[in-house]
Amino acid sequence: MRRAVNDLLGAYDKIIMDPVHGGIPLYRHEIQVIDHPLFQRLRNICQNDILSLVFPGATHSRFLHSVGVMHVGGRMFRAMIDAYLRERQLSEQVDLTLSQLDAIDYLSKTIRLGCLLHDSGHSSFSHQFTQARRIHDLMAQPGRFEQLWEGADYRTYFRAPPEELEHEHYSVRVAHDILTSIDLEEAGLHAQDVMGIMETTEVIPSEAFSRHAHTFWEFIAGEDSEAGRLRRADIPALVMTMLSSIVSGEIDADRADYMLRDGFHSSVTIGGFNLDHLLSNLRFGWDTRTPWLGLAITHKGLGALEDFVYSRHQMYRKVYAHKTALGFDWLLREAINEALEDPEIFEWVNTCLSDMQYFADLTDSFFWEAFRRIARRRPESYSRCIVDRVKLRHLDTRENLGEDEIGAHRHWLARELQLPPADVVTCTMRAKFSRIGENFDGIQVLVRDPVSRRRSLRRISEVSAFFSKFGDGTITHFYLRPQQVTETE
Repeated sequence: MRRAVNDLLGAYDKIIMDPVHGGIPLYRHEIQVIDHPLFQRLRNICQNDILSLVFPGATHSRFLHSVGVMHVGGRMFRAMIDAYLRERQLSEQVDLTLSQLDAIDYLSKTIRLGCLLHDSGHSSFSHQFTQARRIHDLMAQPGRFEQLWEGADYRTYFRAPPEELEHEHYSVRVAHDILTSIDLEEAGLHAQDVMGIMETTEVIPSEAFSRHAHTFWEFIAGEDSEAGRLRRADIPALVMTMLSSIVSGEIDADRADYMLRDGFHSSVTIGGFNLDHLLSNLRFGWDTRTPWLGLAITHKGLGALEDFVYSRHQMYRKVYAHKTALGFDWLLREAINEALEDPEIFEWVNTCLSDMQYFADLTDSFFWEAFRRIARRRPESYSRCIVDRVKLRHLDTRENLGEDEIGAHRHWLARELQLPPADVVTCTMRAKFSRIGENFDGIQVLVRDPVSRRRSLRRISEVSAFFSKFGDGTITHFYLRPQQVTETE
């Protein structure tokens, strides 16, 4: 208990200096996680694949991003606790019991670890790696999941093997190895609780989490804690879902960090928003009739939320979907496919994707060396385009086209330019914003009644028309294939 109180008062063990957030304090068990070889590998994986070929400053790593997400996630949770205590203080004196302090500390540390490990399974070049055709085929091989978990029991985290592996499944596998190799017991934490708030998992919370979840719920909800349809047995899962939304939701620590970080390192201002203003207006929201426990925002904080959503929308349009950047992404995927034509490279990547003993070797540097070797032997290769920064010639851009429309426009361009259809290639960026639309319950708005002064939860769409402007959308760029590389359909 004394350790929990000391930690809540800021008794950290080390500070990492970060260019975006400044000094980021670390607990002892977090240092052990960061020092693990499987986490250190993230230093050698770029956050934005090869975006630096367009925005030269965007060379920051998944390592920095993961530490930043941990920091933001902890801040989000504590900001909501602080706001709750401030508001309760207005009407009555609130004295926290030791069990309440212990519960807050446990949940806060669990969130921080979940955030720290959320991207630990990313391979070379982040998202572009799994989108390469040959890599996708490797990860989709029958029995791949069982190979990955050989010697370890996955049933604590998954009810059944997934049909197809994504990088989130590798994050869970990496997190398992890291958390079981450090002394979590000394920190009073449990691995399954951390894994339970990561994506793709289905976890039964530990006895300690369940106890702290009940204490936390009774503390936050007060008189409402015994009301409505909520059963006592449902409380741990409800609290875990709320914590998961901080790690991965519509307003989560992941998005908050990568928008600020990518904007900072890309030297653009459109990714900026006021994180302090947003956090100061976040609250715990609950509805015992549903039942629902999640994030809420005050009415006066809607402007900060609007800035957050608009900034993310603009980052997708102006940075991530930049015509030259998406062209290089297409070349990168083709270069990865090209590298895997080498049987030796293919077998090594296959080994790394199926055996955690070698997974740490799968970094950007491995493929850069492969690209350079291929470029020296084959000047006409895609690898040479990447190494020498040979850009695709941009032909046209269209928004919100379906697959058939993309194909039709591609063939029209080829016909008008008197080119074979194979010489016109496309690259599409999809941005999902529909979850904040009409029926979005992930975050709700706290609105104060002008007469009773009591607050009630309202859907975002009932309070603001701003978010109705955003929906799922695609940006498709059309390019001319590099003249030195020819393919047939």
